Amino acid sequence: MSSTQIPKELLYSREDEWARVEDHRVVVGITDYAQDQLGDIVFVELPEIGKPLEIRDVLGAIESVKAVSDLYAPVAGTIVEVNRQLEDKPEIVNEDCYGDGWMCVIEIAGDDALADLIDAAAYAQHCADRAD
Repeated sequence: MSSTQIPKELLYSREDEWARVEDHRVVVGITDYAQDQLGDIVFVELPEIGKPLEIRDVLGAIESVKAVSDLYAPVAGTIVEVNRQLEDKPEIVNEDCYGDGWMCVIEIAGDDALADLIDAAAYAQHCADRAD
């Protein structure tokens, strides 16, 4: 857990997605903790552009050599962009989960869209609690 990267400038879901707020949009990916737990990622199922989401709706899936896991919407809104690069190179998520390994962009719906997200310190504690 000590080597897990948890950037302070991001927000996090308890389902291991990160969210970078950019105006009324949120760039979403999975955390370093999640990609480490999954192992080598071999496939990423991305959501459809235009898909409306509520918080914690399944927005896609990620497959690794170990398991298949659902991806959850950390905020309510509409998918406006997806990272097509991951279709051919899903391993980017392992290499750069907070950069080129982003999954999608969600146009935020409503003023309380970020209410369920936690900061880096709370997410670090959440990860530590699961390791115990």
